[in-house]
Amino acid sequence: MDLSQQFHWRGRTVAWDVRGRGPAVVLCHGTPWSSRLWEPYADALSNEFTVYLWDMPGYGASSKHPDHAVDLAVQGELFADLLTYWKLAEPHVVAHDYGGAVSLRAHLLHGAIYRSLALVDVVALRPWGSDFFRLVAAHADTFTAQPPAVHRGALEAYIRGASHRGLTDEQLATLTGPWLTAEGQAAFYRQIAQADERFTDEFHDRLPAVTVPTHVIWGDQDTWIPPDRGHRLADLIPGASLEIIENAGHLVQYDAPVQLAIALHRWLSTRTPE
Repeated sequence: MDLSQQFHWRGRTVAWDVRGRGPAVVLCHGTPWSSRLWEPYADALSNEFTVYLWDMPGYGASSKHPDHAVDLAVQGELFADLLTYWKLAEPHVVAHDYGGAVSLRAHLLHGAIYRSLALVDVVALRPWGSDFFRLVAAHADTFTAQPPAVHRGALEAYIRGASHRGLTDEQLATLTGPWLTAEGQAAFYRQIAQADERFTDEFHDRLPAVTVPTHVIWGDQDTWIPPDRGHRLADLIPGASLEIIENAGHLVQYDAPVQLAIALHRWLSTRTPE
């Protein structure tokens, strides 16, 4: 599914699209991913829901201007405004990785209201960010200037580490593609350089104030964000439920697609009025 529509926000261009009929569901990707990670789920859910896909600025098919900040503060504020633009009063939100921090910031700091929230292996609680993140943050210009072949090798090795079961060549190409152009290479290191735990610290103490029905889903073999974060997050959000998916890493969408699809459909169905 190519994202055929655009939202213009503070000089940025946000690529998005919508399909299906029924209650609204918004799928939020993380880093270094794009909406393409959610495409098969959008297809499946569109039989019963109106599904919105979008790429954060700096990612996928959205603009990647070097002067535009792409940190979590920017993305959270943008997401709240995007929901207003879509005229979605209370959509279901499903978020992965950085998308979790984005959706929580939009809710807790910018007043976005959801019917329900599903958080899949999300960035929300410190510590997060790998040694690679910290190395890039300290030397972003050097990494950006790498020869394309060296960048490709580092990128592919990094992304392969997010899967427990291993990625097919097609899956790897889908995930690396947006970052392999000259513009994409610079954008890849720029978004890592702007990662900072202060953006999740800013809403950490507000998590007990979340009143949205929340379901936390986690791969039990996630080495990027270990499952203990999922347990802690579910404990901090009142009434949140927790589901652990076995033999799945951080890329649970690829490692356990059937289990994740069933978990999401079950959650969304129980939170949608007849």
